[in-house]
Amino acid sequence: MKQVVQNYKSGELAVLDVPVPGCKPGGVLVRSAYSLISTGTELMKVSEAGMSMLGKARSRPDQVAKVMQSVATNGVPATYRKVMGKLDSYTPLGYSLCGVVEQVGAGIDDVKVGDLVACAGNEHALHAELNWVPKNLYAPVPDGLAPRHAAFGTVGSIAMQGVRQGEPQLGEVALVIGLGLIGQLVVQLLTAAGVRVVGADPDPTRCELAARLGAAACGDPASAAVEAAVAELTGGHGVDHVFLAAGGGSNQPVELAARLARDRGRVVDIGKCRLDLPWNAYYEKELDVRFSRSYGPGRYDPSYELEGRDYPIGYVRWTERRNLACFLDLLARGRVDVEPLVSHIADFDDAVETYQRLKDGELKAVAVLFRYPEQAAEQEESAAPEVSVPEVRRTGTTVAPARSAKTPVRLAFVGAGNYATSMLLPHLAQREGVELSTVVTTTALSAANAQRKFGFAEATTDLDAVLGDKSIDAVFVVTRHSSHAELTRQALLAGKTVFVEKPLALTEDELAGVLAAVEESGNDRLQVGFNRRFAPLLQEAKDRFGTRTGPASLRYLVNAGKLQHGSWYLQQGAEGSRFAGEGGHFIDTASWLLDADPVSVYATAAPGNEDLQVVLRYPDGSTATISYVTTGAPGFPKETLDLVADGKVLRLDDFVKASVYGSKKWVSSRLPKARDKGQNAELAAFIKAVRTGGPMPVPLESLVATTAATLAVGTGLAGGAPVTLARTP
Repeated sequence: MKQVVQNYKSGELAVLDVPVPGCKPGGVLVRSAYSLISTGTELMKVSEAGMSMLGKARSRPDQVAKVMQSVATNGVPATYRKVMGKLDSYTPLGYSLCGVVEQVGAGIDDVKVGDLVACAGNEHALHAELNWVPKNLYAPVPDGLAPRHAAFGTVGSIAMQGVRQGEPQLGEVALVIGLGLIGQLVVQLLTAAGVRVVGADPDPTRCELAARLGAAACGDPASAAVEAAVAELTGGHGVDHVFLAAGGGSNQPVELAARLARDRGRVVDIGKCRLDLPWNAYYEKELDVRFSRSYGPGRYDPSYELEGRDYPIGYVRWTERRNLACFLDLLARGRVDVEPLVSHIADFDDAVETYQRLKDGELKAVAVLFRYPEQAAEQEESAAPEVSVPEVRRTGTTVAPARSAKTPVRLAFVGAGNYATSMLLPHLAQREGVELSTVVTTTALSAANAQRKFGFAEATTDLDAVLGDKSIDAVFVVTRHSSHAELTRQALLAGKTVFVEKPLALTEDELAGVLAAVEESGNDRLQVGFNRRFAPLLQEAKDRFGTRTGPASLRYLVNAGKLQHGSWYLQQGAEGSRFAGEGGHFIDTASWLLDADPVSVYATAAPGNEDLQVVLRYPDGSTATISYVTTGAPGFPKETLDLVADGKVLRLDDFVKASVYGSKKWVSSRLPKARDKGQNAELAAFIKAVRTGGPMPVPLESLVATTAATLAVGTGLAGGAPVTLARTP
């Protein structure tokens, strides 16, 4: 299928051939009929992409702050690779469309194949021939409403949420500053609610359009006409509401709002304009400044948008989806008219030219629609307090033939998210004797980006085709946590060597399922991405520490920090706890340093606190304490470790410096250029095992023990007592 994309680093726009997205549970696959270009938001993004790196930084100070934090945590080289990887990637455009349901995912019963729906979301309602859209981001289109009009659903919801934030009442007067696409819709919605409207925009054509659509008066904000109209309509008191629907760097809109609002009036910011509030003016009138967050309640909440959890109507009357349905109803009943806003309808194949004409000013428009060809396309289908440490049982002997040195090891990736593209694929793409064969994702653009950047021979959404391809030697599973165990199980049964990022499993049943696949297939060729044991600095420190004779005490401080709002790590119901996701790293490192697997786990945390204390006990009496904290200082190193035994101390400082104190003192000779947490060495060991048919880098029994211990942390927190790790078949 085709999709409009942009490279944020170079500014390049393209219509790209990408795989068809899979139809996941909880949503529908929609074939686009019309999609709407937001001449405000999207053109701002297109313009930013054409800026220099300094210009991009100035336009997004919030992202600069994140980059600086990453530098403090991960170092300059790793941060540079991460930032450049994100910038030099294709990103999607679009967030408002109408289309026909082609496939219905599990759990969906309110629409069927063939229904017309309006869709929202800058990750789901893209300028693409097909989109997967979750339940709370689509709404059925009422009978009789034209698809090109229903494509306005998302921007209509944005305007509606802004109006709701103003809480207008019959007979009041409002000022709308900025008469672009959103401003025109706000004018109509206010008029439909019985509010008299004054519009302000320097473009006389837009003023005339707003007047035709219901505004009582319109004019240039720099002229006296707007002020005179407000004085006449309000008896000199000023408007009850000001809606800021303008963009740009001028502070004129907020100053005009203060001048023309009545005492204790409301100012609602809908657009993205400069907001240097003149303190005296806003203070003396005690103006109520409000922000309108996109389409309405539910926006940026993964549990609502991705998991389909609705808010009870008794507590949240107007959500994203209800706003979308309400706007469609107003369109269907003729209370809002979007036809006069349609300045141009372009064929989807002409998308790049259309954006360029808009950017250059050749095409002056309020709203532009893409029209998609009505043609059938073959749809690709996508595949869909005692803790036991299960015994690893194998039937027969694993067949892992050695490969000729001249024959490349052919790899497939299932998933191509940030970790895969920043920490794994850069190493593999440069390694001789490795061929990146196929990348499989559920979203089309991520597969296309990985194919372009790393040279995969093929990009697809068809997992079964990859597992059935006998020429592929190994499969990397780098998807979200909830799918790791099932994908690993399928790949093992298909006879593939598997590299799965941590965690291997989120439940005991999932772990048992993986081991059942090992027993059934006789295939134990599995590696979990516990990379820290491969870190060169830590390996050298362990060698310097030498063999120990007595029990050891190990302390591991993980200064994990707070997660950003919206992070999928917060989706604990679906993806497990944060520690379940990454705690295996630290347990594996401790067990490797102590040359044993733990026999019991004790975990504790303060009520309502994400900070954990995990104590592991080992067969020889050694203990390891992992302090996993989110409340530490951001500038403090993320990982520090001390190992004490036999009168010696090993110290690791965030994979930047290591030292060993004993009869002689050893300190790592020089600081490395970057934190090396072992990914490259781990991949080298994995590829060697695949090529030679030799043992896997980490015994399967150790991977299972680490996973069981990680799961035991959750059990221990729930029960408040130590958990025994029982070795049982």
